[in-house]
Amino acid sequence: MSDLQFSLRAQLLESLTINRVIGSIILFCVGSFVVDYTCKPRYPSSIPMVGHGRGLVNTIRNITDYMFHYREWIIEGYEKHSKSDRAFIVPAALSRPHDIVLPRSQTAWLLERPDHIVSAHEAHNDVLYSDYNLLGRDNARTTWYNRVIHKFLARNLPVLIPDLDQEVTHSVDAAFGAGTTSDEYKDVNIWNAWLGIVPQVTNRILVGPDICRNEEFNKSMVAYVDAFVLNCFILNMIPKLLHPIFGRLVTIPNWWYWRKATKHSVPVIEKRLHDFARKEAGDPAYDSWTPPEDFITWTIRLARAEGATSELEPYTISKRLLPIQFAAIHTTVLTGHSVLLDLLSSDPADGFLEGLREEASRVLAEDGDGGRWTKDALARLYRLDSAIRESQRISNISATLVERKVVAPEGLTNPAEGWHVPQGAYITFNLQGLHHDPDLYDRPEKYDAFRFSRPREAYEALPAEEKDPEEGLRLKKLGMVTTGDAHLAFGHGRHACPGRFFVAHELKMVIAHLLLNYDIAPLAGERPKPKWVGGTIIPPTEASIQIKRRAAPAA
Repeated sequence: MSDLQFSLRAQLLESLTINRVIGSIILFCVGSFVVDYTCKPRYPSSIPMVGHGRGLVNTIRNITDYMFHYREWIIEGYEKHSKSDRAFIVPAALSRPHDIVLPRSQTAWLLERPDHIVSAHEAHNDVLYSDYNLLGRDNARTTWYNRVIHKFLARNLPVLIPDLDQEVTHSVDAAFGAGTTSDEYKDVNIWNAWLGIVPQVTNRILVGPDICRNEEFNKSMVAYVDAFVLNCFILNMIPKLLHPIFGRLVTIPNWWYWRKATKHSVPVIEKRLHDFARKEAGDPAYDSWTPPEDFITWTIRLARAEGATSELEPYTISKRLLPIQFAAIHTTVLTGHSVLLDLLSSDPADGFLEGLREEASRVLAEDGDGGRWTKDALARLYRLDSAIRESQRISNISATLVERKVVAPEGLTNPAEGWHVPQGAYITFNLQGLHHDPDLYDRPEKYDAFRFSRPREAYEALPAEEKDPEEGLRLKKLGMVTTGDAHLAFGHGRHACPGRFFVAHELKMVIAHLLLNYDIAPLAGERPKPKWVGGTIIPPTEASIQIKRRAAPAA
């Protein structure tokens, strides 16, 4: 090395003091924030805004307060603007543009816009940081898994119910009943119990009977979902310009948990592909072979029918499972956890538990198949359906929902109010306000488990000649899987959750089995309160219940 090179290197190293390094990092982060701020879409000043308002200084204040005051802003915006049929803007986290929150009266208008104008898929990818959480852009940007679920899940549910019933019985007894007797109550953490149930039951329809009870596989999927949620919080608060760096770093655990899961799922997928090939080749040993009805089989069928050879690669199929694992485990555990807390914190004088237990026992005896649930029997659980829907209403798991991103290059014009927003704008609806509106619900802050079942039961009790078919159809829409502009728990419109019918069956079977086979003590004191971080709920995961086996278990 020459003297000149040595001198330059020495000067460079001497200049790299710790203070200068830290200062450079801060300057880079501030610069990233400024670039992010200038690149975000600008909304018309005619749309009112909650929070601290517009401008750079107020934007910094909004970002600072977003984590702690977002829900308050949503409530304020609903009262000030949504109730007057006006849209409003609510501040978002650092990495995302603000949301335009539409009033209920504009639901149909937005959801009727075609996908090349406003996109649900693009919005979901951005909100969930799917390019990173779902292990790459290819898996994040495809809609393949949605197509498979849309095409096969609902039509196969009736034949899957007996298998699901077995998994429910096994998982509920393991999670809630292990070590319990009819003599004394045992303390059980509700959150952990649901985390033991939902992955097993869900994976019965995703990967089949071979590994749905595999403890390592299910724990890997739960850990993946936990990492997914945590990453969303982290990336929310990091400028989008830095996501290509931080997105890859924070999702390293996602890759690790997926790899652990593939040790169990990929051999099953490879065996299934082999079996399909031998059946098609006319192998006599496969004359009587029938594939299990699950996501693996469905995706193979669709890929073979459409000639989509890339979708027949085992590791690709294992990645296609990930968004379904996230959606099915995360939201179902949250919902089931809330239902039990809402039921057990209700006044015992309301008789909710007894009413649900009586209904489950009666319907199972009348419409069940030898003590097992059927599609028709589950459909007749009006009270239980109502109890779940009412919990979705009062204990909503998000402050806003039904997100759409404007993707049309020319932007979008709102005909009701006249404003125009550019490409990249985000539009959503106010779940918190709608679900707690006294104009829509009597005593909206009270959990009334039978709110939606009373009119349905009254109608069913009428003589046949007094039943109005139109009224019957109207009352059927009170079911939890029927979405509407005042019931957005599963979304609404053509992009409503395609797995909601499965989730409804799963929750009903789990809670019915609990009530028929266990006694559960009411909670002492008030319902444990969740916490809110931004627009997302943090459930009281420490909450426990007192449970014991019933002295006379259901037959």
